[in-house]
Amino acid sequence: MDRDEVYAFEGPWWRYPPMRDALASGGIIAAAWAVGHLGGWRAVEVLLFALAGVVGGRHFVREGISALWRERVVGIDILMAAAALGAAALGLWDEAALLVFLYAGAEALEEFAYARTRSAIRSLLALAPQQARVLRDGQEVVVPAADLRPGDRFVVRPGEAIPTDGVVREGVSDVDEAPVTGESLPVDKGPGDPVYAGTVNRHGALVVEATAAFADNTLSRIIHLVEEAQERKGRLQSLIERFGRRYSPAVLAAAAALAVVPPAFGQPWLPWALRAVVLLVAAAPCALVMSTPVAVTAGIAIAGRHGVLVKGGAHLEQLGRVQVVAFDKTGTLTEGTPDVTDVLPLGDATPGDVLALAASVERLSEHVIGAAVVRRAEADRVPLRAASEFRALPGLGAQARVDGMLVSVGTLALAAQSGATVDPALAEGLLRDGKTVIAVVRDSTPVGLIAVRDRLRAEAREAVDRLRRLGVRTVMLTGDSEQTAAAIARELGIDHVHARLRPEDKVRIVERMRARGVVVAMVGDGINDAPALAAASVGIAMGVAGTDAAIEAADVALMADDLRQVAYAIRVGRTVRWISAQNVVFSLLILSVLIPGALVGALTVVSAVLIHEISELLAVANGLRVARCRPA
Repeated sequence: MDRDEVYAFEGPWWRYPPMRDALASGGIIAAAWAVGHLGGWRAVEVLLFALAGVVGGRHFVREGISALWRERVVGIDILMAAAALGAAALGLWDEAALLVFLYAGAEALEEFAYARTRSAIRSLLALAPQQARVLRDGQEVVVPAADLRPGDRFVVRPGEAIPTDGVVREGVSDVDEAPVTGESLPVDKGPGDPVYAGTVNRHGALVVEATAAFADNTLSRIIHLVEEAQERKGRLQSLIERFGRRYSPAVLAAAAALAVVPPAFGQPWLPWALRAVVLLVAAAPCALVMSTPVAVTAGIAIAGRHGVLVKGGAHLEQLGRVQVVAFDKTGTLTEGTPDVTDVLPLGDATPGDVLALAASVERLSEHVIGAAVVRRAEADRVPLRAASEFRALPGLGAQARVDGMLVSVGTLALAAQSGATVDPALAEGLLRDGKTVIAVVRDSTPVGLIAVRDRLRAEAREAVDRLRRLGVRTVMLTGDSEQTAAAIARELGIDHVHARLRPEDKVRIVERMRARGVVVAMVGDGINDAPALAAASVGIAMGVAGTDAAIEAADVALMADDLRQVAYAIRVGRTVRWISAQNVVFSLLILSVLIPGALVGALTVVSAVLIHEISELLAVANGLRVARCRPA
């Protein structure tokens, strides 16, 4: 079967075109049997058997001839066509017709399984509505969703799906993003937040500005990427296909030799010709060739439906072999947004005094830690004061005059430069917890300490636990200090930490692990970690819904900001590898029985076809079990 020729199909199995041909062939065979056994019209019976062969075989014979003509490849379809013609030439019209019927039916079921797998992905498009309420001159106008263009504003009412990607301009609601990102809980949305095609607005009405045409939205990109990935073969699949390209011509040559050589030495021709026909059927490696691609295709499809885009069979195989997962810290294990965790006043100061002075200075700064201090002051409704003569001090902090006094906000080193003495013991406990400590000094008097730490992702601990249960070790690669990195690693249960790293250092550590034979997956938040992602055995970019560049940079793209999907991706890869190995062993065992049976004459054409096709269908059914691998 040429999978490139298989298209997505919706509908019952008996309406699938190749299956209709096979069923029609079966009906004609039944009619031929009735004519021959009830009417005794031999000529009509033979004619009907021949017609059954033509009707049932036209699909796979056309594919076999096409492969032979375009690629100079003798495939399994050619072997089966040769076997059917050989049986007919020997006068075994009924067996020739049965061979065609059984093989065509098995191939149709196999292709139908692929077609439904592709339809399962393409059915994501049905999640996006076919119409949109576009705002034109202040009025709602219903237009086809396919006509939406970037810049159009449309209304999404409660309970409706969003027709294309966009940004919320008006309204507040929560949106079910499970179809795109795999995120199980609804996500709050308000002005400025992105929304994606096919997600469902649950409560409030939203006005959304389109950022992508219908044909270019996130759902369309997912479908395109998954369908492309299904055509990228893994190492085992490529090896089996290369074997098949050499094996099938060898079988054809062996069958020809079996029909010619023994009679040349005086043996009767008919029994050996019959054995040659049976060998063509028995030795055809259908189950072996199907042992891997059906599992890989099902794995890529089911992962894609749950927000994990795997860029090809090779990457899926690598996921199944992963031994170590290396995490970037900022933006991956953490949310990338620092928060104030502690405010420690000194002397007669109050927490409000500390925040008021620090925020009055930091609101003039662009530093992320300064922004965290200002947010905390605003949340605590602390009144700010006018500041003047602001100076940013790179690597130390900032200074400004507040109420005529010089206020310094920054490191303990800056406090010391300002003439203030801060007991280091006050900061040690905070530093051990992985927090950044900033001192607030007024003139030369210490006012207080503020501790800031990047917020951990809520699911990070569970994600690490899931990897541990899979037997996968974890490593953190970060540019932060050893104390901060060690504290976060202890909290999350990460096995090893490498701190104070530059981007090139992360690459060097990943390459060193790979040089020792370790299969490493690197998890980062997109383009910033591109060098390390590229250096790893598998690069995994997370939270890339709607981001073309990040999707293209990684081998695996997690559509949601959910680290637990890393363990799920590895589990899908392991399932695919295990089922593929089962199928390979099973297929080789079947061939080891059928080929000797054909050579010694222990099999008939019909029995060989039955065993051959049943084994192929079992391999396909076993491969499709991958589709049961769903997130926990």
